[in-house]
Amino acid sequence: MRTSNPALNDKTFAAAFGYETPAQAMTLQGTVVKSGVLLTAAIVAAAYSWQQTLVNPDTARMLMFGGIIGGLVASLVIIFKPTTAGWCSPIYAVCEGLFLGAISSIYESVYSGIVMQAALLTFGTLGALLLAYTTGVIKATENFKLGVAAATGGIAIVYLLTFVLGFFGIKMPFIHESGLIGIGISVFIVVIAALNLVLDFDFIETGVARGAPKYMEWYAAFGLMVTLVWLYVEMLRLLAKLNSRD
Repeated sequence: MRTSNPALNDKTFAAAFGYETPAQAMTLQGTVVKSGVLLTAAIVAAAYSWQQTLVNPDTARMLMFGGIIGGLVASLVIIFKPTTAGWCSPIYAVCEGLFLGAISSIYESVYSGIVMQAALLTFGTLGALLLAYTTGVIKATENFKLGVAAATGGIAIVYLLTFVLGFFGIKMPFIHESGLIGIGISVFIVVIAALNLVLDFDFIETGVARGAPKYMEWYAAFGLMVTLVWLYVEMLRLLAKLNSRD
């Protein structure tokens, strides 16, 4: 069982499987409910952040970076100590909501309507892939998992290099450009982010089948949120590149 999502990997569930009674075990319904709670918390926080940036545009940067830092800290705590997911994952969701609200406001100020398009595409992708997974159209085979994990790792390395080189004034070619190659790169990243949802579905299903402990519902919901946040941001970036060519 392999997933490129750092929150949902083999080591996380390995020590937990088979030690809980059915009443204490992770369920699909519980995971869905907790995913809904985290999503709602993120949306409410995003709405607040968006409103604050409209009142005072200077707060956008503060909310954006504050959300990034807070979300990073919360995610690291959850990943290294999954039992904290019950109280730490809502904190992560709120922090990411603050970040998403601020960055969405910035994109919307430049490209009107882009946020609604990105949100619809993100949730549409989630629904389509969930349907494809549950009906067996897409199967998370070992080769599929290996390919997505490798591609995701490659993207992470490129982003890390882009971040580090940025401190020295060096720009990675094509990554942020709106030419055909730049758009092609964004399309590829969006596809990989979307395929990570399939791996997440498979991992959650496996966790339920093996009787992971109840707190893993929060952990699994957190992992799914990580992928959704990434997918939404990449949708924004892709749409911005396409709009800049008009």
